[in-house]
Amino acid sequence: MHRRRRRTALLLSVAIASAPALTACGNDAHPGAAAVVGGQRITVSQLETRVNEVREAQRAAVGDETQYAQVIAKTGTLTRDTLHGMVLDRVLHRAAQDAGIAVSRKEVQEMRGGLQEQVGGAKALETTWLQQYGVAPRRLEENLRLQLEAQKLAAKLGTDTSQPAFWKALSEASEKLNVDLNPRYGSWDVQKSSRVDAKTPWVREITAGQQPA
Repeated sequence: MHRRRRRTALLLSVAIASAPALTACGNDAHPGAAAVVGGQRITVSQLETRVNEVREAQRAAVGDETQYAQVIAKTGTLTRDTLHGMVLDRVLHRAAQDAGIAVSRKEVQEMRGGLQEQVGGAKALETTWLQQYGVAPRRLEENLRLQLEAQKLAAKLGTDTSQPAFWKALSEASEKLNVDLNPRYGSWDVQKSSRVDAKTPWVREITAGQQPA
């Protein structure tokens, strides 16, 4: 299939240089919170649940303890990366809402179907998202909904997810949400708009029909 005929899909990736300028401060006023976003707490317990979902799926996907240990070694920053993703998901959702954007279940199913065809089936898609993007199988459709929100937001702004206009919208949403990140999970360099001491799972554009790298 010619590249020009491939539709665009969005996948989680690392985009430290493009991260929105969120704030980070102490969480002493919010005991038990990993972060507070828009006045809503992301508790340490919720974070641990998400991390455990990924670890359980990773363990089920490998053949023995040696392989699992290798997986653990490659994903040593999973907890901080997972929290960062949870915060950015809320930021993106707020930016999409502010822009009047909605995503239907049908759209999510269509995206999932297209990606399954691309990678070779439902199980292969779950495995790809788990191994490359740290998304547990039970969170797959939730993640695809957010990817569609990002795609629609960029389109409405007349840009793409790598451009300043897109990240400006996310930055504005993050300011409204007054993100308060527990320092134990990292901090933000506002001037550079990047996270310190952790990779930043976020979005990049690929073309559907092209297997994720």
